[in-house]
Amino acid sequence: MTYKETVKYLFSQLPMFEKQGATGFREGLANTLALDEHLGHPHLHYATIHVAGTNGKGSVSHSIAAVLQTCGYRVGLYTSPHLVDFRERIRVDGTPVSEDFVVDFVANHRAFFDPLHPSFFEITTAMAFKYFEEEKVDIAVIEVGLGGRLDCTNIITPVLSVITNISMDHTQMLGDTLAKIAREKAGIIKRGVPVVVGETTTETRPVFMQAAKEKGAPVVWAEESPYIVGADFSHEGKVIYTTRYGYTIESQLCGHYQARNLNTVLKALQTLGTLGYPTDCMAGTDKAKRLARQQAALKNVYGLTGLQGRWQQVREMPKVVCDTGHNTGAWQYLGKQIAHVACNQLRIVFGMVSDKDVDGVLQLLPKDAVYYFTKANSHRATPEEKLRKMAARHGLNGDSYPTVDQAYGAALGQAGCDDFIFVGGSSYVVADFLEAIH
Repeated sequence: MTYKETVKYLFSQLPMFEKQGATGFREGLANTLALDEHLGHPHLHYATIHVAGTNGKGSVSHSIAAVLQTCGYRVGLYTSPHLVDFRERIRVDGTPVSEDFVVDFVANHRAFFDPLHPSFFEITTAMAFKYFEEEKVDIAVIEVGLGGRLDCTNIITPVLSVITNISMDHTQMLGDTLAKIAREKAGIIKRGVPVVVGETTTETRPVFMQAAKEKGAPVVWAEESPYIVGADFSHEGKVIYTTRYGYTIESQLCGHYQARNLNTVLKALQTLGTLGYPTDCMAGTDKAKRLARQQAALKNVYGLTGLQGRWQQVREMPKVVCDTGHNTGAWQYLGKQIAHVACNQLRIVFGMVSDKDVDGVLQLLPKDAVYYFTKANSHRATPEEKLRKMAARHGLNGDSYPTVDQAYGAALGQAGCDDFIFVGGSSYVVADFLEAIH
């Protein structure tokens, strides 16, 4: 098979949560363990960092990887979903897995995994772990796909676990309270392995404390004595963070929500240093040079790791920004940041998947925008006309369009140079948008 044929097979023949929802999610680790044994337990040949959480785990994973790369480590990075090309999910030092490896992996192992009837994510995870072994990475940053306890990435024993935060998402599979969701995320905590927890609530903190106690895992609470004490957001889209130590950090990740993510990143890097993985860059040189290298990494996360879709500006005059925030936890920050942008007219290209809290997000959207309701190319997408009617009940007005490309085209055609177009509501909306403009 060619690369395109191989990817089509992966997308169309294997159960895929991102396309099908709950029916595409395989609970349990039996298939993953079988694949892992078949491949010779590749994840045992390099160190790993495991990152879970409701929001921010992608940004945190990419940021940690960027700093580790700058420090001289050979770094694997496994994240999901991809936005344009499947290969985005599996990277080494920012470079996507080769097309040849994807083709050969499926061809060489299909006879084994076809009888297992694995999910798309189970095969992709096995592929990533094997690729990192063959590429001889020093350390791999592994982002959890869904939940934690039963996620197929959870066969690893990392040197560090990271849990960013907990909010209401995937409730049909993870539970209908913050405490229940936290228990699933806490499933990545391993015996004796330190865990950095980014944010907690009165419901989630006791869950993490209990899980860590049971596993004898040291806990670092990032929100206690935080690194980041202030942030200056400019209308030009730049952000300068002030640290408690007096120096500043310019980050390429400009979302208002990124201040908390960055604090989690810095705590994770500090903890890695205590575990024998120096992350202040070029240990042995003077402090100013070490700090400068770390800052350079955080200023160029996109370039170093290929991250996309986090308050990503793709055009000026009119300004066009996309963001993958897709739940109420994310929109509590996104709504405020959108309102912060100076413009003549705010225009929002918006779509959501149907298994999210659509009404909860609609309540958080700006009322003064012109809306272009649409749906992504996914069976989970909320039909655009249904979304428009739901939005009207929240005082949000606009027209509906059958594709993201058409919705964006309408917004761009109606926009003046001083307008602001925001594209988001779903990772899949952003994926369709980025594919359309490239």
